[in-house]
Amino acid sequence: MRVFLTKWMARYARREGISNESLSEAIARAEMGLIDADLGGGLIKQRIARAGKGRSGGYRTIVAYRRAEKAFIIYGFAKSERGNLGRGELKTAREIAAIWIPADERRISAGLEAGELEEVDYGQEKDQQIRGGAS
Repeated sequence: MRVFLTKWMARYARREGISNESLSEAIARAEMGLIDADLGGGLIKQRIARAGKGRSGGYRTIVAYRRAEKAFIIYGFAKSERGNLGRGELKTAREIAAIWIPADERRISAGLEAGELEEVDYGQEKDQQIRGGAS
């Protein structure tokens, strides 16, 4: 499993202090089938905890997701800022997903080199850590 942030999301995560660990945990939950919302078109919505608080009052991320292969975290927002994406924003997110989900290794490498993407350290042990913590 490989996990990436879009350029916009990487800046947002840094500005908000969202750790790569929190982002990885959201993807690990999705890998275990714990998806907060399926938005269709390869998109899911996953909650991320705000530091010192739980997930319910934290952040929402929009992820272009293909199970056991790759995840592109493309957008995020604080629950306190807004409830959901508008129709136009959802359409744009689906268009972004349509670009990255089928991307081959060469396209992903080009995106990394161009600064369009940043890879999040997501080890194989991540799923096991989450499973162990959930039981």
